[in-house]
Amino acid sequence: MCFGSCAKCLGGTLIPLALFGLVANILLFFPGGKVIDNNSHLSEEVWYFGGILGSGVLMIFPVLVFLGLKNNDCYGCCGNESCGKRMAMFTSVIFAAIGFVGAGYSFVISAISINKGPKCLVANATWTYPFQNGDYLSDHALWSKCEKPPNVVPWNLTLFSILLVIGGIQMILCAIQAINGLLGTLCGECHRGCCGREGPV
Repeated sequence: MCFGSCAKCLGGTLIPLALFGLVANILLFFPGGKVIDNNSHLSEEVWYFGGILGSGVLMIFPVLVFLGLKNNDCYGCCGNESCGKRMAMFTSVIFAAIGFVGAGYSFVISAISINKGPKCLVANATWTYPFQNGDYLSDHALWSKCEKPPNVVPWNLTLFSILLVIGGIQMILCAIQAINGLLGTLCGECHRGCCGREGPV
């Protein structure tokens, strides 16, 4: 198995996922596609930056390491050839763990927000969280509780669902690379890549 080629494939897949996570989190600052006049009216989970920090920034480091393994023919970590193939693969395991934690953070924040529902203006002119334990997910009639911002319920639900899926996929990919990196650390040889390539690790 060519562990360096596999890592490159995983790193390339993580790039668009990280970008989608960043965009989705940024859009959450504009509920219903509108600019809100008071930031305190935003759901507090938006300010946890799950998509920006977890699925975005923290994913940059694993991506660079995964792509660098193949680019450097896996003979060095961080461009230092003296580290050796096995050390380079072991380094990728550490960064895969960092990516897993970041994706997990985004996943958990998204799940909490989906269950909690958005913050919105209700009938008594109060900004609050009108839903309980995800009851609005199965009863769309409850969405009318939110008077403002317009369409905030489907907006938040859609974007946090996207972040949930992205975080889940990123966790799986980072877990695969952790296993791939451990095998590369132990084996240190390349026979056939998971992407159909051959060559040194």
